[in-house]
Amino acid sequence: MRILATDGIDASAVKKFQEDGFEVVEKFYEPAELAEALKDFDVVVVRSATKLKDHALLDAVKGSRLKMIIRAGVGLDSIDVPYATQCGFQVKNTPKSAQNAVAELAMGHILSCARNISISGYTMRQGQWEKKAYSKGIELRGKTLGIVGFGRIGQRLGEIAKAFGMNVIAFDIYHVPGIEEKLGMKYVEMDELLAQADVISVHAPAVNGGALISKENIAKMKDGVIIVNTSRGSNVDEAALLEALNSGKVMAAGLDVYMTESVSNPELVNHPHVSCTPHIGSGTKEAQKGIGAELIEIIEAFAKTC
Repeated sequence: MRILATDGIDASAVKKFQEDGFEVVEKFYEPAELAEALKDFDVVVVRSATKLKDHALLDAVKGSRLKMIIRAGVGLDSIDVPYATQCGFQVKNTPKSAQNAVAELAMGHILSCARNISISGYTMRQGQWEKKAYSKGIELRGKTLGIVGFGRIGQRLGEIAKAFGMNVIAFDIYHVPGIEEKLGMKYVEMDELLAQADVISVHAPAVNGGALISKENIAKMKDGVIIVNTSRGSNVDEAALLEALNSGKVMAAGLDVYMTESVSNPELVNHPHVSCTPHIGSGTKEAQKGIGAELIEIIEAFAKTC
């Protein structure tokens, strides 16, 4: 069994695969070289940096040694799942291990936005003592958190937020029975969430039809709302968000994901009311070890069928 990890995997998983007698190669390939490389492996494990959406690429690999594609993470939007499946590849992900890490980062951004942590720390490192300017934060207790996308991550964030004394409402196209009673959180329609929430945190997969946080939807929000996105960059219209930050409609924003995975929008990431991180949502030792354990489970089960 030959496994290619284009964006790296936890060392504990590599060790276990080697103990199983599998060969693991950790190497990133540029798109032009990727198809040829994939033909020599049974399994490829990808993260956000490697995209498997190009039909020509998948066609080129079809019928080769490659049989399984695994996304080491929750979302599958970096893979064209229907087409990859049509080409004969098994497509898997690791949905169980990152929810706490991402939820905690989202909560960190909420706190940073509410209390001006990012900008006040930055100005101190520039030699400025801006106590008066940044002593006008807000407390979270009693505020309403609206969670857009109420899967594992959204539910975990809701639990954390309730410990801060926040009211939690959620919108999701799928209504999981029993969640409201179990977690004490209320499902609402999207427009109701936009109107009621003091803080909005996005945890939905990328959707067709435009951004969830659009200019139109921002207009429906409370003045002074906080927006956090740790899901997918395409879920937020960055131009609309920047306009709302400049007008004061949005008090602050916490961002871990972007339309382009680089500092391609310096005006946004340098905005004094933006708390930003470079897509590190699942970047904890615990989450990576958990993802590694899920990979072991998936690949060992697959090996038994070969």
